Amino acid sequence: MAAAGAPDGMEEPGMDTEAETVAAEAPARPLNCVEAEAAAGAAAEDACAARGSLQPAPAQPPGDPAAQASVSNGEDAGGGGAARELVDLKIIWNKTKHDVKFPLDSTGSELKQKIHSITGLPPAMQKVMYKGLVPEDKTLREIKVTSGAKIMVVGSTINDVLAVNTPKDTAQQDAKAEENKKEPLCRQKQHRKVLDKGKPEDVMPSVKGAQERLPTVPLSGMYNKSGGKVRLTFKLEQDQLWIGTKERTEKLPMGSIKNVVSEPIEGHEDYHMMAFQLGPTEASYYWVYWVPTQYVDAIKDTVLGKWQYF
Repeated sequence: MAAAGAPDGMEEPGMDTEAETVAAEAPARPLNCVEAEAAAGAAAEDACAARGSLQPAPAQPPGDPAAQASVSNGEDAGGGGAARELVDLKIIWNKTKHDVKFPLDSTGSELKQKIHSITGLPPAMQKVMYKGLVPEDKTLREIKVTSGAKIMVVGSTINDVLAVNTPKDTAQQDAKAEENKKEPLCRQKQHRKVLDKGKPEDVMPSVKGAQERLPTVPLSGMYNKSGGKVRLTFKLEQDQLWIGTKERTEKLPMGSIKNVVSEPIEGHEDYHMMAFQLGPTEASYYWVYWVPTQYVDAIKDTVLGKWQYF
């Protein structure tokens, strides 16, 4: 009687061992070309799947918006954050030079803020000069500032202002009030002898009703108190006013000039007579006649500044 076989679906003991032994002892059959390619492809796919999580993200191609955004530093990818043109300046205040780079399209008002950050000098107390007083509402490009330009700054700090002698201010105001009560300067005898000579032929042309910056050349063709020819040269880099005659040239520090007074000449209102106060009394006034009216305010601003404490 034959032995009962193993139930369906069940393997007899020892069958796996025998199969493995047979497989191990059987010689390996060479793979044909198709089988070899298939095996290599499967192995490569398994290796790629294992490394998939370690692969870095592909680099963004040039010009890709995402790549540009990662290095834009907050600027638009389209190039809207183009750099402003800078100019090298030498800012000179209180005998100290400061080398700075500043946008050429910034205004005089913005330049004052920059000077304030460097020197601590409040903008309202600054007199900033480059070929005359720098306008607050114009850009450096508009007034033709070039690289390496020297910007002269004159002004007092808050502590300097607080140290001003108040009685001296009061005396100055009283003197001005008294002066206003007098007859017009051009009618006084001491001035008539000069004015009666008439307008000099070589005096600079005037523009009535206009205000202009100081010219780049000296103001010439005017008379002094003795009737001799005189010229005014504003040396901004040295903060000096040069008063030149045929005989000599006086070099005056602008800080030594205590006041500047002027008055239109009757019958020739497009010209002024002007005096620079060099001492404590009227006897120290240096008079200049036939000053073109368009330069009067520029002269006062350059010598005294828009703020006057003395």
